[in-house]
Amino acid sequence: MSQIRSAAMIVNAKSRKGQALFERACAAMRALPFPVDAHAVENPDQLEAVIDRALAKKPDLMILGGGDGTISGLVDKLVGTGTALAILPFGTANSFARTLGIPLDVEGAVAVLATGQLKRIDLGMIDGDYFANCAAIGISPQIARSVPHGLKKYLGRIGYLGWAAWEFLHFKPFTLIVGEGPDEQRIPAVEVRISNGPYHGGTALNDQAEVDNGVIVVQAVTGHVKRRLIQNWATSVLRLDARHETTVEISGTSLKLRTEPPLPISIDGEVLAKTPVTARVAAGIIQVMVPA
Repeated sequence: MSQIRSAAMIVNAKSRKGQALFERACAAMRALPFPVDAHAVENPDQLEAVIDRALAKKPDLMILGGGDGTISGLVDKLVGTGTALAILPFGTANSFARTLGIPLDVEGAVAVLATGQLKRIDLGMIDGDYFANCAAIGISPQIARSVPHGLKKYLGRIGYLGWAAWEFLHFKPFTLIVGEGPDEQRIPAVEVRISNGPYHGGTALNDQAEVDNGVIVVQAVTGHVKRRLIQNWATSVLRLDARHETTVEISGTSLKLRTEPPLPISIDGEVLAKTPVTARVAAGIIQVMVPA
C-alpha cells in the first residue's frame, strides 16, 4: 500500500445522483487513515476553480467523483503536480474506472483508497488536451452534442441508449485518413475510437488499448453501411471473435488524423475538438490509485 498522508475529494454533484453519492462517499471515508478535504460542486463551471484551490494545498491524492467526462476534464490539472489521482465512479458508463479495475460501488471504490497501490499510467492527448480514456469520431459526438440536458441524470444509461438509437437514424458513414503524404491510409468508417483503454461506453471494445503500454490506439469500425456499427457493438458486448472482423487498429505514439467530411470529436463524452487533429500518448505521465 502507498503512503498517503492527505487527500482532497471533488465530486461533480450535478452528475447523475451526484449529491447522494457524495454523502455516501463522505460517510465511507471516515474510516480512512488520512484526512480528506471534500468538495461537492453543483455547478460544473466551478470545477476547475475548486480543483485549483484544492491543489494549492498540495495533497498527496486527488479523488475525483463523477463520470468519464468529469475525470478527463480535470485530469490536465494534475499533470506535473506530483498529486496522484483516485477515482470514484459516479457516471453512467464509468469506462475509465472499469479499465483500472475500480469497484463500481461507492464503498468498494473508497476501500481502494485505503488498501490500494499507486500505478503510473499513460494519458491520451488530442492536440494539447489530455484525456483519460477514449475520444471518438462518428455517432458518439453526434449523441453527446444533441442529447437533451438532464436525460442521463434522470434516466441513466437506458435514456442515453434510447437517444443513441434515435441519432443513429440520421448518422452517415465517413472516411478516416491516418497519416499524410504518400503513406497516408484511407479507411471507410462508421466509427473511430482513439483509445487509452479498452472500454468505450462501458463496453470493452478495443482489446489492444491499455493504460500503460506507451501507445495510443486508433480503432476504426470499417465499412460504408451503418449496420457494421451495430454488428461491432453486438459482437463486442457478447465477446465474440467476430468483433475483430469489423475493425482495423493503428497504434503509435503520435498519429495525424483527419476525416472527410471534417467531424466533431467527443473526448470521454464531451465534444471538445474537430478533425483534423493529432492524437498522442503521454506515456507514464500520472499516478493513479488502483486495487492492490
